[in-house]
Amino acid sequence: MSLPRRLLVGAALVTLSVALGLVVAVSLFLTSSRTVVLLGHDTVVRPTLARDAVIQTGPILPDLRIRDVGPVGATLALGKTEVGSIEELVDRYAYIAGDPTAQVDKVRAVLIDMAVAAAIRGLGVGLLPVAVFLLLGRHRRGELFRGLRTRQGLLALVLILVLPVLVWQPWESPEETQEGQGTWVTLEDFVGPEAVLPREVRDIEIRTSAFTTQSRRLVLSALGTYSTSKDFYSDAAAEAADLDLREPEPGETVALLVSDRHDNIGMDRVARAVGEAAGASVVLDAGDDTSTGQPWEAFSLDSLAGAFEDWDRFGVAGNHDHGPFVSGYLADLGWTMLDSEVVEAPWGGSLLGVDDPRSSGLGSWRDETGLSFAEVAERLADTACSAMEDGKRVSTVLVHDANLGREALSRGCVDLVVGGHTHVQAGPDAVEGEDGSVGYRWTNGTTGGAAYAIALGSKPRRNADVSLVTYADGRPTGLQWVRLRTDGTWRVGDWAPIEPVAADDLTPRP
Repeated sequence: MSLPRRLLVGAALVTLSVALGLVVAVSLFLTSSRTVVLLGHDTVVRPTLARDAVIQTGPILPDLRIRDVGPVGATLALGKTEVGSIEELVDRYAYIAGDPTAQVDKVRAVLIDMAVAAAIRGLGVGLLPVAVFLLLGRHRRGELFRGLRTRQGLLALVLILVLPVLVWQPWESPEETQEGQGTWVTLEDFVGPEAVLPREVRDIEIRTSAFTTQSRRLVLSALGTYSTSKDFYSDAAAEAADLDLREPEPGETVALLVSDRHDNIGMDRVARAVGEAAGASVVLDAGDDTSTGQPWEAFSLDSLAGAFEDWDRFGVAGNHDHGPFVSGYLADLGWTMLDSEVVEAPWGGSLLGVDDPRSSGLGSWRDETGLSFAEVAERLADTACSAMEDGKRVSTVLVHDANLGREALSRGCVDLVVGGHTHVQAGPDAVEGEDGSVGYRWTNGTTGGAAYAIALGSKPRRNADVSLVTYADGRPTGLQWVRLRTDGTWRVGDWAPIEPVAADDLTPRP
């Protein structure tokens, strides 16, 4: 074969491979789906070329459409969830819509992952003609092309061409459905002139029908909740930048302590704003990020992870984070979930923590299960004291309930124990150990402003707290609480210096 002919054949083969790969990749992408937890639902995500995001809410509530979201669109079919009433479900949507960044990022990441998977498969199919061409060799390729001139060859070629049509079946027409009969109108037209809509939601479209027209009351209620929630937390985050907080000195590291969020994603950007104002770069999560620990609450964990994505992140699960879901989910999102082992901390010291043993399915010590609160406290103290014997005193124990670190403090093996659980701020309390050493205990209030295990709302149900822990030379040196009250005003506690003392630091008595 002459060189020009080889080049021509090669170019044709590459063109065929690229075209086949693109067709297969695009087809696979547009026909693929992925089930994720979104908006508190098991949600099926399907990509489209319409450039719109369509949220199919199910048989009760109207569907929503957001136009021109990007180069590709998506259909989000909401499935199972846990909810007490339709009104509660609508309110949940409104709260999440007040800060949807984490949910939008999750959909975008899923679509990118689906596109990459489709591209890899398309590449594999696209390389098939090249592989077949090389495997056949020149002699067999000649026989194959000569065979196409025969009756059997022509029949085989026709079957190959007909096969995609048989798979596609374009003659099948979909049955007429309620979805097809609905029409899209803007939210502003749907609710009518009696409601003043925020600018950012006016162009959202809603699918109308005889039933969804009766849902106007629910939509108006959700819009009111959305506006109240968005304004409250946005104003709080903006005001946090001007709070009178102690600024870290050179060589100091500040950690932000949060606890008992109980799904209140509105407070995440507020907590982040407080941390930034105080120069924090580390977040310590003392647990109870959810109310039940179930997968439908993944929206809360997505929000928390997104708010502190570029910080050093450590956490434990609380007693309401039932089962292994919360710890596993945050670990997959890049958090260091403490599991009864001493780890290096960003401030140069060491950090120890464990999930609350009162959580259903939690409280294990490595491979053991069913340990009581007192037994876990004892094991935690054993680990801390063992580390101190090895010359590495634990600077901080992170637990959900500070009482879990009481034994470690009494033995004089840790500098500081921090937790939450009670929803009431307390400390710093100095605890003198058996050997004369001194450690401290600190309890953060509820960051979500939770009443009992419920915090999701248009504003905190009670005062919402975060704490700031200052470290220098690998050890804690001070603590400060910051509180957002239910009326939107702020209170800032005085920075309380602490001076933990290890037994080795004690002046020998005469």
